[in-house]
Amino acid sequence: MTAIPLGVPRRPVEFTLDGQEARVPEGSTILDACRAAGKDVPTLCEGDTLTPKNACRVCVVEVEGARTLAPACSRRAEPGMVVRTDTERARHSRKVVLELLASSVDLSTTPAVAGWLKEYEAKPDRFGPDAARVDEQPQIDNDLYVRDYGKCILCYKCVDACGEQWQNTFAISVAGRGFDARISVEHDAPLTDSACVYCGNCIEVCPTGALSFKSEFDMRAAGTWDEERQTETTTVCAYCGVGCNLTLHVQDNEIVKVTSPHDNPVTHGNLCIKGRFGYQHVQNRD
Repeated sequence: MTAIPLGVPRRPVEFTLDGQEARVPEGSTILDACRAAGKDVPTLCEGDTLTPKNACRVCVVEVEGARTLAPACSRRAEPGMVVRTDTERARHSRKVVLELLASSVDLSTTPAVAGWLKEYEAKPDRFGPDAARVDEQPQIDNDLYVRDYGKCILCYKCVDACGEQWQNTFAISVAGRGFDARISVEHDAPLTDSACVYCGNCIEVCPTGALSFKSEFDMRAAGTWDEERQTETTTVCAYCGVGCNLTLHVQDNEIVKVTSPHDNPVTHGNLCIKGRFGYQHVQNRD
């Protein structure tokens, strides 16, 4: 049995959200309040298991009295504040951010982005064919996962998951500056020569598909990847006694990838190399 600390009860914070009274526990963010109220505020770099980095700026909202737009993912709700999520200023900012991102990287495997581009009438093509793009080829140097930096928006989530927030391996970081900034291992060495332990926790938090299972990458390339045909079954990893929960993604009676529930008190979405990638023996029918 896992003991779940209850902690000290948090006091409620009351404020105005789009003209309606909102009430959330102390310490909640504006984005938490928006989700509780059923408001669809877009976000890319926010992760429910990570500390916000405020990198993508897609979730900006307007706070009365503030000079600049505030990132909803990190701005804490305060008593009496007045927040508007759908003003012309906020929508224009989101539109421009989406245009800049979509004009520089491939967002084709980023969930919900196609809908946001349509909703905010974003036109990435307006920057013309000379717009700088990250047209890197996918790096396939192992049998577990693929790095496609042509889809990377530098949200820092993989760096945080690999670093002090979860894995504490510190195999990757951000190298370069400006448009040359990229995710890299120490001394830009091959991944196989780095400190990477292949836990795959970076894949778990990647919002764009820049990091993906080798199985998913191969199936997408073959045109056979179909999430609508996939089923998800949550079970317990059998490799050790920790009790990590695994969610098996199955298509055509084959496990195509493994994730872990973010709300599980044991894993919080994190796994080791065996839990995330060691499933081949289950379907070895030879």
